[in-house]
Amino acid sequence: MSRYMGSIDRALRIIVGIALLIGFFVNTEASLRWLYLIGIVPLVTGLIGSCPLYSILGIKTCPTRR
Repeated sequence: MSRYMGSIDRALRIIVGIALLIGFFVNTEASLRWLYLIGIVPLVTGLIGSCPLYSILGIKTCPTRR
């Protein structure tokens, strides 16, 4: 699997994913609480370092190795 994400992109995805999942558990009275589960996507893509959408669009945020 090719790496398309740089370290800053990965860190931001992990932070946003964790924050959304924390919101799911903290905000138990919200009517649309299940929307916080979207945080799984950035968390997983940040942990594995590859995003399927990036590969489709040809976007790379990681530095190129020479």
